[in-house]
Amino acid sequence: MVTRRRPAADPLPEAAPSPSPKRAGRRAPAAAPALPAVVAAPPAVALGAASMTLSSKNYSSWSLRGWLLARFAGLEFREEMLSTDNADVRAEILLLAPSMLVPCLHHGSGPAEVRVWDTLAIGEYLHELFPEAGLLPTSRAARAHCRAICGEMHSGFSALRSALPMNLKARFPGFKVWSRAQADIDRIVQIWTECFDAYGGPWLFGEHRTMADAMYAPVVTRLQTYDVRLSDRRLIEYCQRVLAMPEMQAWIADAKLEPEDIDELEAEF
Repeated sequence: MVTRRRPAADPLPEAAPSPSPKRAGRRAPAAAPALPAVVAAPPAVALGAASMTLSSKNYSSWSLRGWLLARFAGLEFREEMLSTDNADVRAEILLLAPSMLVPCLHHGSGPAEVRVWDTLAIGEYLHELFPEAGLLPTSRAARAHCRAICGEMHSGFSALRSALPMNLKARFPGFKVWSRAQADIDRIVQIWTECFDAYGGPWLFGEHRTMADAMYAPVVTRLQTYDVRLSDRRLIEYCQRVLAMPEMQAWIADAKLEPEDIDELEAEF
């Protein structure tokens, strides 16, 4: 009876075979075929000039959010201010526009120019450019949490926006907050409390400022403008910390120099 030798299995291309001791009378296995060279990533494109289109620093909470995100990321950019006399700008500030096109980040020039006009998209774009800035937390679970509360601010709290519009130059002591806006405030307090319970402060996601702190900074100004009192000492100190940021101080100083007033946002209603 003739014994047939089983053919050797083909070596796997993914990895070299594991070494084994030599046996007498057998040849060492052939070396695994060389893997193709890894294609190097294209060289990083030099960051071109950047500008950000903004509207009123006194009234536009979305302009403040986009501006803070760029400052947190460390992007150097030029400000391009739009007048509140512009009908489209005014409609956005008064929440009458079908969509928000301000702020808008312009990055680079020519055919390669990038335009990003949604605040959340601006934050994600800046996180890709400057991951070391920490606009999103390092933990996957914390990143998901951060994105969730940023999305909630982006799409919700309509009663707060309409009843307590951002107005950095005004103060309304003893302002009456009606039930729908109060429900929005209660939800924001819950969000902040959960963040402090989970991550320990001093910012919403721990030791470093993130996209969430930029997204909720205009809420802090509203609480001050309309004399809304908080009871949790951690949240009171958080609001003080946000208002004391050098970036916020610079923005507020510019807002107080704006000559334009929007009458619809100045009445005590």
